[in-house]
Amino acid sequence: MEKTLVILVVGLSPALVGEHTPHLQKLARKGGMRALTAVTPAVTCTAQSTLLTGELPAEHGIVANGWYFRDLSEVWLWRQSNKLVGGEKIWEAGKAKNPDFTCAKMFWWYNMYSTADWSATPRPMYPADGRKIPDHYAYPAELHDELDAKLGQFPLFKFWGPAADITSSKWIADATRHMLETREPTLTLTYLPHLDYNLQRLGPDLEHADIQRDLHQIDELCGQLIETAESQGQHVIIVSEYGITPVTDAVHINRALREAGLLKVRVEKDHEQFDAGASDAFAVADHQLAHVYINNSECYEQTRSILQQLDGVEHVLDEQGKKEWGLDHPRAGELVAISHADRWFSYYYWLDDERAPDYARTVDIHRKPGYDPVELFVDPEIKMPMAAIASRVARKKLGFRTLLDVISLKDTKLVKGSHGRPTDDPQHGPVLISSSAQHLPSGDVHSTEFKALVLKHIFG
Repeated sequence: MEKTLVILVVGLSPALVGEHTPHLQKLARKGGMRALTAVTPAVTCTAQSTLLTGELPAEHGIVANGWYFRDLSEVWLWRQSNKLVGGEKIWEAGKAKNPDFTCAKMFWWYNMYSTADWSATPRPMYPADGRKIPDHYAYPAELHDELDAKLGQFPLFKFWGPAADITSSKWIADATRHMLETREPTLTLTYLPHLDYNLQRLGPDLEHADIQRDLHQIDELCGQLIETAESQGQHVIIVSEYGITPVTDAVHINRALREAGLLKVRVEKDHEQFDAGASDAFAVADHQLAHVYINNSECYEQTRSILQQLDGVEHVLDEQGKKEWGLDHPRAGELVAISHADRWFSYYYWLDDERAPDYARTVDIHRKPGYDPVELFVDPEIKMPMAAIASRVARKKLGFRTLLDVISLKDTKLVKGSHGRPTDDPQHGPVLISSSAQHLPSGDVHSTEFKALVLKHIFG
């Protein structure tokens, strides 16, 4: 077996590998670089599950970053149990070939209760007093304290939200180097999210100084990991889940269903709460794809007609369409909407911002019934935003129940980049770089081929 390090650089595309990424460019010249054909939807949980199983969502069941759990009548995003993912995982295939095969899975998703030998993943603490304390979950359990002792507390609030920056990726990279040096796994999988933030905030504009800085920063972390791995004689593979392309505004799909009387709400203390179980039809919005669930079959044609006429919607997939796109799984919506290249789907369902739920103005990836990229921004209407955040945090520390309500509801045009649909140009889609040219095919690589390609690096 030949040890292999896989670095997942979120949002990296062939077009972004160049003068601002000298370490990645050097690796590509040493080995090779290929465009990676993304799975649909090209979102974190789905893409990673396909990379690790070699299967489409129709088989592994991860149809998006979340879905409607019909037996609970609730929408859940960002679950973490690996038991949700069907199919044979890459490390299970490795162990089947050689019982001495080991795997460290650092911050890839669905990273709890897997069969990998070592793992770590973001997991805040939620004490009974309502606080949210940055933390991570690790297996074996003692690895948690070992990483904290070496690196300090995991910087959760730098992992997602308005403050997200290079800090979290650096922590993960340092934790990965620690695993390489102390455990020497056969396969090490690590996940660096840094590019994801400004590529969504600013769009994939290589002329923007902040994008250039981000590329330099992530390239430096990759360079450190590559150096450690190559000093141990390891292969190195760089991969991304998706490419991020420019967008202009959101498609408010749930508002259209609400206005048609299909999506239902209930009122709690003057705020409208989305009621999935009582709705005839609603959408779970996830970047540029939305699963549309229809509880009342008599509303199927009405719902499809609304979606087909909605500005910004490019495709509406029925049962046959889902089969053609590899999404025909029981967790998928009765219909699936895919946006135009320059649009994305909001989860917004209220028609009056004064009636929006209290979590709407906060960073809350679990209560919101859909993905919300506006969480990457502080509301531009807030004067002195740092003071506003500091005052709210101070009140929370003093024991007052207060919301960190600093996210805008009015300007979805803040978001300049998105992903989820197939990119029109492979140069702006995901990428694969390997230090070993002999293991790469001559042409593009499909996401379903990645598992076999990694095993080829390890076993020849």
